[in-house]
Amino acid sequence: MQTKKLNSWLEQIAPKYPLMIAGPCSAETEEQVLKTARGLVDERVQVFRAGVWKPRTRPGNFEGHGEKALPWLKKVKEETGMKIAIEIANAQHAELALKYDIDMLWIGARTSVNPFAVQEIADAIKGSGKVILIKNPINPDLSLWIGAVERFHKVGMADIGVIHRGFSSFRPGAYRNEPNWQIALDFKNRYPNIPMILDPSHICGRRDCIYDMAQMGLDLQYQGFMIESHYNPDEAWSDAKQQVTPQTLLQIIDKLCLRKQQFKDPEALDKLEFYRSQINQLDDELLKLLAERMQVAQEIGRIKKQKSVAVLQRDRWQEILQKAIEKSRELDLSEKFIQRLFKAIHQESIEKQERILKE
Repeated sequence: MQTKKLNSWLEQIAPKYPLMIAGPCSAETEEQVLKTARGLVDERVQVFRAGVWKPRTRPGNFEGHGEKALPWLKKVKEETGMKIAIEIANAQHAELALKYDIDMLWIGARTSVNPFAVQEIADAIKGSGKVILIKNPINPDLSLWIGAVERFHKVGMADIGVIHRGFSSFRPGAYRNEPNWQIALDFKNRYPNIPMILDPSHICGRRDCIYDMAQMGLDLQYQGFMIESHYNPDEAWSDAKQQVTPQTLLQIIDKLCLRKQQFKDPEALDKLEFYRSQINQLDDELLKLLAERMQVAQEIGRIKKQKSVAVLQRDRWQEILQKAIEKSRELDLSEKFIQRLFKAIHQESIEKQERILKE
């Protein structure tokens, strides 16, 4: 997939970096849409978003007004000059978005997980020249995310971007959706010219951490944000807890710090290189230790094979994990990190022992 020119649309819409897409979770009434948009009029907010079709987990909740709301968004564009963005989930949505000349279309996380739906939309909007943004799938699958982007690229859509909105987890955590930063960074490393937008609203699920999440996005060199804003968030018909007022959003923008991407101070660069060399040395030692640990795990696997013992020993695994968590507290390492690390190590050990049992 060639991506050399895919970011030209970003320079046109947001010449003053970063891009800001803001607006309510859902378009509730014409008054609500226009009142929120008027509060967001600022050169740093280039795009107004609103949910017209709202895919909800369970039926019975407000699922959007559909086509009825599209003229409200046209009024926003005419009155404020902001570009307009909506989510589409099928070909019919796409056709209506083109009919009302919506500038920017995004594919939601529940849709990007479905290659058939993505292809249907791609076929419906090919040749339109619209900007298309693809949110990460709800499950942490980098290939599925890339595949969705490729489907639009293959029908000739050049103005493409992606939105990192976090990933669903069956375990309760600090956020509504787990950021899983490494998946997004892996995408950026493979396709550096495709703009990546951060959606702090859906990652956080609550408004109090949106600034911190947005600042992290800037620190990780994301090119923009999609943040939900409502003139009266507490009365919002959907996702009330994660929306901020237009005034609060502008305050967040004021606080954001755009840091330099490279060191220019020779003294600081020398210090950086010194610490980087230490990191390289420590990484080598870590890899050697991991290799040694796997060799020990293989020896244990051979004993299990000889004695016809199951690979998974739950009590032993829980003992290892608990000791690691307790030790992490002494060493100022987060419990979450240690759990992920040791689960990955345990999985690799299981796979090596399984191969031995099959020999």
